Amino acid sequence: MKTTCLIMAGGKGERFWPKSRTNLPKQFLNISGNKSMIQQCIDRLQNFIPIDQIFVITNELYAELIKAQIPALPFENIIIEPIGRNTAPCVGLASIIIEEKYRGSSMIVLPSDHIIKDETEFIEILKTAVSVSQLGGNLVTLGITPTYPETGYGYIESTNETIEMNNLRVYKVNQFVEKPSEDKALTYVKSGNYYWNSGIFVWRVDVLRKYIKDLMPEMHDILETMKSGFQTNERNDVIRAEFPKMPDQSIDYGIMEKAHDIYVIPCVFGWDDVGSWTALERIGNLDDSGNVIRGNTLSIDTQRCIIESNGKLIATLGVEDLIIVETDDVTLICKKDKAQEIKSLIKELKVQKLEHYL
Repeated sequence: MKTTCLIMAGGKGERFWPKSRTNLPKQFLNISGNKSMIQQCIDRLQNFIPIDQIFVITNELYAELIKAQIPALPFENIIIEPIGRNTAPCVGLASIIIEEKYRGSSMIVLPSDHIIKDETEFIEILKTAVSVSQLGGNLVTLGITPTYPETGYGYIESTNETIEMNNLRVYKVNQFVEKPSEDKALTYVKSGNYYWNSGIFVWRVDVLRKYIKDLMPEMHDILETMKSGFQTNERNDVIRAEFPKMPDQSIDYGIMEKAHDIYVIPCVFGWDDVGSWTALERIGNLDDSGNVIRGNTLSIDTQRCIIESNGKLIATLGVEDLIIVETDDVTLICKKDKAQEIKSLIKELKVQKLEHYL
């Protein structure tokens, strides 16, 4: 049985503004290392999956970027969403295309913009997840063993029911829970059976399609219409006509929170979703004062700051807990505890019709 992979690469990375921009979002930037995040994602997957069995779903704006950054990826494996939707339509559309080409395959779904430090362990866990997905109708997710009470992630609660596979213990899922309060997050971490929801899923394509039919019948009907249209019309024309009709819903809510036979593999492989600028403190090198500093800077009495220069000298004196990022046309200065709220600046730029800064 073949293994395929869907990489979701349509996001705008708004919490990484002003470096992440509409025409060059986070997944195409070199955040860590000398390759972009999507290039690193492809590289690690090719240790397990041939490039012609890897698919990328994105929007039309980024198709050329993907071709430029990943020239070995077959062009037909770039799936274009005509408009932004949530992850359920994204995964649903990809499932019918992958099913057509690799019927009966197992399908890995993951974002394009995660950091994985221990790639060998990551691949071994993916292989185990694929094996578990091939046992009947199991859906599998990777759960990150939490290291602190993060309130920005959803969590997965496991039961005591397990499967032993490849010397790993795989736990049946009890429930998915939304982003918690700080008190609840602390309780989850202490419990030992809650994991961060990585957004990485593995299933057989035919099993996913059955769950879509049972749990999201409206989307199933639209996907069937698309499949029929593929036989007689230009594929992209069919997608442009039908895709906007699909519900704006996440795969977590539409399928994972309602399905049976879901299993989670606890993972420790140096994962980070790089959700905002503060992630650089976890994946970058800190100086003796707890700063992450890149580019042309001069810092005196500066503590626990994230500073990135694009060329101009950034000089700081007597400041702490700030994010300072300079690009060609924007300088961001933000308290670190406001990093998750950078999207409010994006909204205000739109209100003031300053979209050229996006």
